[in-house]
Amino acid sequence: MTVVTRFAPSPTGLLHVGNVRAALHNWMLARQRGGRFLLRIDDTDAARSEERFVDAIRADLDWLGFDRDGEERQSARSDRYEAVFARLRDAGRLYPAYETQQELDLRRKVLLGRGLPPIYDRAALALSDADRARLEADGVRPHWRFRLDDDTPLAWEDRIRGPQAFDPRAMSDPVVRRADGSWLYLLPSVIDDVDMGVTHVVRGEDHVTNTAVQLQMFAALGARAPDFAHEALLTGAEGKLSKRQGSIGVAELRGQGIEPAALVSLLARLGTSDPVVPSAEPAPLIEAFDLARFGRAPARFDPQELAQVNARIVHQLPFETVADRLPAGMDAAAWEAVRPNLSTVAEAADWWAVIAGEVVPDGEEREYLARAAATARAIDWAHDPWHALTDRLKAETGRKGKALFLPLRRALTGRDHGPDMAALLPLIGRARALARLDSNAAARTPI
Repeated sequence: MTVVTRFAPSPTGLLHVGNVRAALHNWMLARQRGGRFLLRIDDTDAARSEERFVDAIRADLDWLGFDRDGEERQSARSDRYEAVFARLRDAGRLYPAYETQQELDLRRKVLLGRGLPPIYDRAALALSDADRARLEADGVRPHWRFRLDDDTPLAWEDRIRGPQAFDPRAMSDPVVRRADGSWLYLLPSVIDDVDMGVTHVVRGEDHVTNTAVQLQMFAALGARAPDFAHEALLTGAEGKLSKRQGSIGVAELRGQGIEPAALVSLLARLGTSDPVVPSAEPAPLIEAFDLARFGRAPARFDPQELAQVNARIVHQLPFETVADRLPAGMDAAAWEAVRPNLSTVAEAADWWAVIAGEVVPDGEEREYLARAAATARAIDWAHDPWHALTDRLKAETGRKGKALFLPLRRALTGRDHGPDMAALLPLIGRARALARLDSNAAARTPI
């Protein structure tokens, strides 16, 4: 069997990390099994779906490296939904219901007040043809419910949660179509999964009850249901991650300088007991991917942990992969010199300014820096000028440790910390280094 997975976002907002995690795991499962990964745009909600969000979803998936083997849009499949709707209606699995939302809310309150579960009582099934005709003549348009088979248990072996079972008699017949004719999520999703040949679905645990009722929809269509895996939801500082709660979005992370490999590395393991291993390439993560290793406890997404993983990813990136993001003139030697001190690639520009720009003198240690300037003029700059300079200054002044190195670093870079000076000084070069030492030696001590 060819494994087919899908990612099915609604284009009603930007992707957040919870969405990305679901997309990642479906993509990894397909790639691990040599299968197909599909993108389905669930845009049946015409009032809230926007084309700019469709474009953003595609752009985010491209940035993350999630290549697709096909794409479908629900808005282009209306004829197919209508045909299945007619088939299920004629088979008695769909029926019209005429209660208003206010009436349903009142019934729920009454049931809850009596200590009973708020289950729909199927009152619409007791209506006669004359009753329905009278309601529609009065302008009442029905919504449509899928009739659950009370005698068929809703059970499956979840790839993460283990055995799952629901009693259909304890559940309301789900609404699948609104009174205005628009579709809710449940039925179109099943039709699409059947038509697209989806074999595995990885999604959040908030879909567990959806899966329970969808199993009977698959059966009603004479189709085998996919294997389902329901992941514990990610949590953040605001609780459950949701695009409606202002959670961290992919576009925001890109703007912060987060590498796609860092986000993939973290989300590939978040929710397991396995350590997060920063990997610049996805292949090792795909090879080790195992749904059975994911637990049922919520996993916390920590932006600080992501930043740490990102820094470790940046430290692995070769010059060729970042060259187009570096400032003009910065070469491979400069990248390799500053890379260990970077948290994001963008920070390389700050260190290039230190190497090739101007450094403001601080006027400290003037006598020592004057000696350093004279010594720097006498050393061989062709081979390891930093150690040649510091070794000679140590012998001449008796200084060592911080007293020896820190004034030189400050004069040459304007910073107290940074990349290894042995790598940095040749990049600064003899002329700039002498000018900076001379400038510091001549500068007046600040008040």
